[in-house]
Amino acid sequence: MDLRTAVYNAARDGKLQLLQKLLSGRSREELDELTGEVAGGGTPLLIAARYGHLDVVEYLVDRCGASVEAGGSVHFDGETIEGAPPLWAASAAGHLDVVRSLLRRGASVNRTTRTNSTPLRAACFDGHLEVVRYLVGEHQADLEVANRHGHTCLMISCYKGHREIARYLLEQGAQVNRRSAKGNTALHDCAESGSLEILQLLLGCNARMERDGYGMTPLLAASVTGHTNIVEYLIQEQPAGEEAAVEALELLGATYVDKKRDLLGALKHWRRAMELRHQGGAYLPKPEPPQLVLAYDYSREVNTTEELEALITDPDEMRMQALLIRERILGPSHPDTSYYIRYRGAVYADSGNFERCIRLWKYALDMQQSNLEPLSPMTASSFLSFAELFSYVLQDRAAKGSLGTQIGFADLMGVLCKGVREVERALQLPKEPGDSAQFTKALAIILHLLYLLEKVECTPDQEHLKHQTVYRLLKCAPRGKNGFTPLHMAVDKDTTNVGRYPVGRFPSLQVVKVLLDCGADPDSRDFDNNTPLHIAAQNNCPGIMNALIEAGAHMDATNAFKKTAYELLDEKLLAKSTIQPFNYVTLQCLAARALDKNKIPYKGFIPEELEAFIELH
Repeated sequence: MDLRTAVYNAARDGKLQLLQKLLSGRSREELDELTGEVAGGGTPLLIAARYGHLDVVEYLVDRCGASVEAGGSVHFDGETIEGAPPLWAASAAGHLDVVRSLLRRGASVNRTTRTNSTPLRAACFDGHLEVVRYLVGEHQADLEVANRHGHTCLMISCYKGHREIARYLLEQGAQVNRRSAKGNTALHDCAESGSLEILQLLLGCNARMERDGYGMTPLLAASVTGHTNIVEYLIQEQPAGEEAAVEALELLGATYVDKKRDLLGALKHWRRAMELRHQGGAYLPKPEPPQLVLAYDYSREVNTTEELEALITDPDEMRMQALLIRERILGPSHPDTSYYIRYRGAVYADSGNFERCIRLWKYALDMQQSNLEPLSPMTASSFLSFAELFSYVLQDRAAKGSLGTQIGFADLMGVLCKGVREVERALQLPKEPGDSAQFTKALAIILHLLYLLEKVECTPDQEHLKHQTVYRLLKCAPRGKNGFTPLHMAVDKDTTNVGRYPVGRFPSLQVVKVLLDCGADPDSRDFDNNTPLHIAAQNNCPGIMNALIEAGAHMDATNAFKKTAYELLDEKLLAKSTIQPFNYVTLQCLAARALDKNKIPYKGFIPEELEAFIELH
């Protein structure tokens, strides 16, 4: 263990005497070095504040000159908080004595983390009322500094159900109708968390029943999360009209079906909604859907009491009713709509009904691609679920033969086409995805789908369609991590890991061949100037290297570190004896390397295409 780590560990464990022994007699430069960030991004002062070691905190500040404002990384509730100042950590953990000490020593009361969370917000999140009172009452902490999502201290207090903190913030003048980036208010947070008492507090302070960015009122938010007490209270005490009450009860019933798995409870709420629809002899009609949906087995919503009561004998039809209601009331843009369609599909898959599952998942994926931003986490999750499902089904068929579950070319091809479309959508955005992890994962899932598709027999026409789709992908020139092309990714073992369950195995010779057949450039370069041949060599895959060389890859091309692919092969493997580089090196290649080796000027003296050839080497 190095000295800096020893200092950090002593501060974390509150071992003041050990810390004094490690730091006493050190120069200013040494102290700055030893009290700075460790490998994980934290500092001794930050970790001491996190765990409430007051004597260590004061020693580090007073005797060692540690900065009370220096941010770092700290762990809370399984998450890593980046850029957290020591005061934030002490506030989040509820160490009031440390909070007092840091503020006396000059800490800024409103200094934020990287996500714009203040010490006050941290104390509100974990319910530390005394810390909240001290920060606001003694140091005038700003109540209205919102985090990067526009979420304020009052909102998080309501969401976490901290009634006394919410009451105190309201007494201190917190803005009750402030909106987050997604348009929700503190009332929405109360409705989602189920805190009726805080909701009543907010309404007593003139909180308004407004719609968020998805068009959701607090009443609908309570229905979606299944908080019956709040739904009942708002219908009775804050009447928003008959139609709003009906929709809230219908949506609550859908929540009982899918989230609470209580079909009788769902029927009770749907009966009340139906009574309100027929109240006074005049029927409040439901809007007619534009068309019936195959994924829902062409089900229609019930319109009469008789149709509703008949559902009790058909649980499967009740589940379709829940999906229909949710789509009608929330709309296709709301995340819950596609989420519960996917959930229902997964339930069918668990019972072996893969055909029904695939229909529902395809419908949900179409909905996501039509309404969500490209590469949204929900859409990426849908693609991964398809890949894992198809992998399982193909393994089942391989094990059981004709008795196994069958899956067709059309199912796989349909999802592959949608995956390529997602990449095309992402690349049409004004800001390119660049080296984003989400974009890399999307490319990896597409390669896994292609891997699975190679296991399915197809006709010449289907083979042509597959090649057309892969060509569309390559034409986009997508780049993943470190500038990897799809061909780089196909020869890299890291592409294997995309989710919790195994799908395809990489490097994959079959996927490499398809990509090459469709025009992938065997000499394309990543950000370190590696060709796919270099990556194949690093993964010790001589078979794939031979395929790349046969497709025209230059065996003697060098990367940014002046290494050829042959030089990257593991000496212990027989691969080096099976690949002879001089079988693939031309006189032209040797001449290009000689020019570079001897620093002979050539730019401007030879054709541009030859300049590019020399730079390749």
